[in-house]
Amino acid sequence: MEYLVAVILGLAVVGFAATSGFDGDRAFYPTALIVIASYYVLFASMGAASHPTLAIEIAVALVFSVFAVLGFKKSMWLTAAGIAGHGFFDFFVHHALVTNPGMPVWWPGFCGTIDIVIGGGLAVCIWRKGN
Repeated sequence: MEYLVAVILGLAVVGFAATSGFDGDRAFYPTALIVIASYYVLFASMGAASHPTLAIEIAVALVFSVFAVLGFKKSMWLTAAGIAGHGFFDFFVHHALVTNPGMPVWWPGFCGTIDIVIGGGLAVCIWRKGN
């Protein structure tokens, strides 16, 4: 069910951003990427994770935040890649890298799916605008 909800919500976010003009603000998607990356840090804090777990989550969030900043400053393609890449990270890497006691069991499926939908939606918007 988390996958279906994520697809619907992801399409709604991209559609809303496009119709409201939010996506015309270059900071919209990079800011979203920073927020997306911060959730695992939040979950680690909520779950009273160990210091090493919290440190890993912060380091990973910083990597994706760098993609957001570079995307904002250089090319929105980096932001699209960062958002979609975070989805692949959710599906294939996170569980092998760290055990986060505060993370809901359904989160990786939801977050991975919505990230890929939003990253893909942003890529389509960039491509259509010819950037």
